[in-house]
Amino acid sequence: MTPDFRDGPVHLARQLIGWTLLVDGVGGVIVETEAYDADDPASHSFRGATARNAAMFGPPGHAYVYLSYGMHWCLNVVCREAGHGAAVLIRALEPTEGLAQMGERRNTADRRLLASGPGRVGQALGIDRSFDGLPLDRPPFEWRAPAVAVEVAADVRIGITRGAELPWRFGLAGSRFLSRPIGRDPREAPLS
Repeated sequence: MTPDFRDGPVHLARQLIGWTLLVDGVGGVIVETEAYDADDPASHSFRGATARNAAMFGPPGHAYVYLSYGMHWCLNVVCREAGHGAAVLIRALEPTEGLAQMGERRNTADRRLLASGPGRVGQALGIDRSFDGLPLDRPPFEWRAPAVAVEVAADVRIGITRGAELPWRFGLAGSRFLSRPIGRDPREAPLS
């Protein structure tokens, strides 16, 4: 079972909260995401397709991986229809499986710091450029639906200068594994 990757990025970003994502058996519960759409000035797809962002314009349900600040690999879920240029950034996980491997990759035993931020997620999961464009519905990826309903909060995105006012960052309410606190009602986020 996988999420419906054909959803728009805002809807999918909200829906991914509480899903478990594993890469080669390592990972945890998604506790924070951000949505990026083609008409969003903060999106890598805003100016059109390039060699760097080509995966964003590919079919939904594939990985879009990019290098942030020249050092952090970030994992995104491509969504909507092919050619649209929409994706959801996985910002934070609550680590549940492969903790020792994550700790080695991240050089820390502090569970809270293993995957609380998009660069940390990439490092903890062993993500690199070779994952760009891979289908997310087969190994090395594995998805598990939430066993119980989760409470989702929304807030503005962080680490960007354009489109920063959009409440397109979603988090598991009360989670201590978020990259930063979050606090708006998710119904305030307009669907796209």
